[in-house]
Amino acid sequence: MIASRRSFLAGAAALSAAVVTPETVRAMAALRATTDWGLATADVEADLAPRAMQLIRGRAPAGLEGSLYRNGPAKFRRPGRSAGHWFDGDGLVRRFRIADGRAEMAARFVDTPKRRQETRANAMLMPGFGTPGDPRAEIGSPDDANAANTSVLMAGDTLWALWEGGSPVAMDPETLETRGMVTLRPDLKAMPFLAHPRREPDGRIWNLGMGGRRAMVWRLSPSGELEAATLIDLPRASYVHDFTATARHLVIVLQPWVQARMVMPFADGFEWRPDEGTRVLVIDKDGQSKRREFDLPAFGFFHLGDAWSDGEDIRFDVCAHPDMDFAARGASEVLNGVPLNGEPARLALAHLKGDGSAELQRTGQVAEFPRSDPRRAGLARRYTLHTAEEAPGRPFASALGLTDWRTGRTQVFDLGADHVMDEMVFVPRPGGGAENDGWLVGPSINLAAGATELHVLDAARIEDGPVASWRADAAVPVSFHGLWV
Repeated sequence: MIASRRSFLAGAAALSAAVVTPETVRAMAALRATTDWGLATADVEADLAPRAMQLIRGRAPAGLEGSLYRNGPAKFRRPGRSAGHWFDGDGLVRRFRIADGRAEMAARFVDTPKRRQETRANAMLMPGFGTPGDPRAEIGSPDDANAANTSVLMAGDTLWALWEGGSPVAMDPETLETRGMVTLRPDLKAMPFLAHPRREPDGRIWNLGMGGRRAMVWRLSPSGELEAATLIDLPRASYVHDFTATARHLVIVLQPWVQARMVMPFADGFEWRPDEGTRVLVIDKDGQSKRREFDLPAFGFFHLGDAWSDGEDIRFDVCAHPDMDFAARGASEVLNGVPLNGEPARLALAHLKGDGSAELQRTGQVAEFPRSDPRRAGLARRYTLHTAEEAPGRPFASALGLTDWRTGRTQVFDLGADHVMDEMVFVPRPGGGAENDGWLVGPSINLAAGATELHVLDAARIEDGPVASWRADAAVPVSFHGLWV
């Protein structure tokens, strides 16, 4: 099928409007100030120039040099109107650089049309995942509302800041200066491009762009040049934030959080329908018309791990939620300091069998943000890295875990109740080949110190805690996703 922007975007709903009064903003701020984790969703008012981080524990391992880039929302509140949902803040790209045994941190907002327009108005105007649009918003395409706040991707020598409802935004990886929206083909301008692309070990990039019961399958070269864009039909219009892939297949998990209406804010159009279960669509990379479908029990999810094949069988891990109440309600309450009462996600392993049946192996381990060795993307693997120790009443993790699928054991290191733990990434040790021969690198917020910290752990000995930690002279809020370069 020939992809066209017009056919994909047809039927978009008109923007709804709602105004948050100054009194409401002040009440929300007062409520939020009573929580011990308020720094996790605090506003950053300006870019952070590169600054040295203080070594507070251990020393940098020999051979560990490079940059960790991370992205997440960091501006939610303006006097004239504030965002209504955690997912709708302006994207702030952070860079943590480790070199010569030292670490530095820098952060810069993505210079989007959304941010420029809202800065002029001194109000959050754009509709988003959970924020209604304001009548003052000037919107000509989805990229006018693009928050560029969810993840990052290296495309050649350019860093892309990713959202999920519009184009990537190109940035300079050294200065973090915004270069502009990325248009992969003129007739596909402003098309959705998910924040969770899948990169093969040779560098080729696969991604989806979601539009109700249709999806765009993007295939890009390692440098980010478009190789193919194909529209496919889906069994239903589920919310898809992430997908996964084997060496031969794309795996699209369609949870029973189903789009029933085209309205704004986006989340208001979805209904939780557990009786419909979870449907998994598997398509071949080498001919996307070849399809298989599988049924799994109902679960909600944001994030999947890399999939792999064993003959005709396919396995992948998922951080499974009981439902999607956090997306619909909880993430708005988190932004305003309201304690949560929902159950956290727990790690599970899905098994799609060659005979057409499927099963879900639930571990009971609290987990989110699954990661693994990037050299094994799409290949058989043993380990899943994830955050841990999230609990009802506390919406953020304080620990990281490494689950071994062969033994069923999870190793955990908990930084303690004074920390909010971000997603970590696996960095292979130079010359090492084993799946756990490397380091785990990622930041946390030290709530007691009011500062962001960067930690390095030995992937084979995470229960020993960090081999090196640095502390910045500032705190940036929780980010969502990142990568090591």
